[in-house]
Amino acid sequence: MKLAHVLMFSALSLTAQFARSSDTAEPPAPHATAPSADKLAAARKLIDARQWSAAIAELKRVDDRSSADWNNLMGYTLRKGPTPDLAASEKYYDAALRIDPHHRNTLEYSGELYLMKGDLPKAQSRLASLKSECGTSCSQYGDLKTAIDRYVANGNKYVSNGW
Repeated sequence: MKLAHVLMFSALSLTAQFARSSDTAEPPAPHATAPSADKLAAARKLIDARQWSAAIAELKRVDDRSSADWNNLMGYTLRKGPTPDLAASEKYYDAALRIDPHHRNTLEYSGELYLMKGDLPKAQSRLASLKSECGTSCSQYGDLKTAIDRYVANGNKYVSNGW
């Protein structure tokens, strides 16, 4: 019986201490309340703003090499920057596809990379992979198909879509 009283008293004491401390404590800062569900959100914002160096720095800060999304964004950023690093971009796209061979954005973006490198057959292979993944109706298939069509219409030379 004594043990039950001791446990109950301890629990009540902790509850009272918690209630007092929560009344006087400062509320946590907004960034400290809960981590973002998407740890790549900041990098995506920088990419959307075409702030390539800052996006690379943010991706390096997050450093989630086991994530297909992280590798895809790193490959994309390295490809889109003012001085594209196609070899490094390809390395990250390949890593993303090793992690998730069905990653639609990586399939599209690596197809565009192959067009930049002048490798139409590999770009067409990525298009075929997208077709088996999502048919012809997904945006990734349509975007890569348009890029391939533009490439062919321009005498097998890469033409940026401006983005």
